[in-house]
Amino acid sequence: MITLYGIPNCNTVSKARKWLTENNIDYQFHNFKKDGLNQQIIDKWVDSLGWEILLNKRGTTWRKLSDEIKADIDTKKAVSIMLENTSIIKRPVLDLNDTLHIGFKAEQYQEIF
Repeated sequence: MITLYGIPNCNTVSKARKWLTENNIDYQFHNFKKDGLNQQIIDKWVDSLGWEILLNKRGTTWRKLSDEIKADIDTKKAVSIMLENTSIIKRPVLDLNDTLHIGFKAEQYQEIF
């Protein structure tokens, strides 16, 4: 089973969705904003990839956080931030039979599929 996690108005997610559709790959889209994310999903991602990979420190959501929140980040704090601010998670997250991939590049998807 293939699940693509993200938000529909993200350009990178849109490119990934378009690529999957054009290559006739069936997938399920999970919208962070509408469908939410739970502790179990984020814990699985963190265990597999590490919170440092998942947490987008270059986006506006990160920049809007207070310095106090951004200080001394560890796994527990990162998971809490991602649960409260799903937009801070790098996108898309592709779950292909429990193997996770972050981001989208056509070359990357060609290798995966």
